Amino acid sequence: MPDPPRGTGERLPPEERLRRRADYLRCYRTGRRRHGALAILYFVPNHVGHPRLGITASRKVGGAVVRQRLKRRIREIYRRWKDRANLPALDLVVHLKPEAGGTDFPAMREDLLRLLGGVLPRPAQRPAS
Repeated sequence: MPDPPRGTGERLPPEERLRRRADYLRCYRTGRRRHGALAILYFVPNHVGHPRLGITASRKVGGAVVRQRLKRRIREIYRRWKDRANLPALDLVVHLKPEAGGTDFPAMREDLLRLLGGVLPRPAQRPAS
C-alpha cells in the first residue's frame, strides 16, 4: 500500500517541531516569555518562515509516562488550534511547570490557548473618524 501524500496526516510535521538544542537555548536566552498557571511559553522570531513548537518538562512534573502524556496533549492542542495559521514565524517552547503533572486536559487546553493567543499579531487599529 503506498504512503499517504505528505501533509495529509494527523500528526504535527517534523518541520513544525523544534529539534536542535541550540534552538531551545536561543528561545530561553533571547526570547520573550508568557507565564501561565501550568506552563511558561517562550517565543522568539525564527528564520525558517513558519512557526515551530518545542516542549520541555523536568522530572518535577512527574515520571516519564506523565511527561510524555502531557507532551502529546500539548502537541494535540497546538495542532488543532484554529489560529495556528495566523502565527508569525516564531520558535515556541512550552516549558511545563510542576503543577501540570496533576492537571486534566481541559485545564491544560485553556491555559495553553491563553498563552498562545498572547503571541498572535494584533489587528491594526483603525483611526477613529
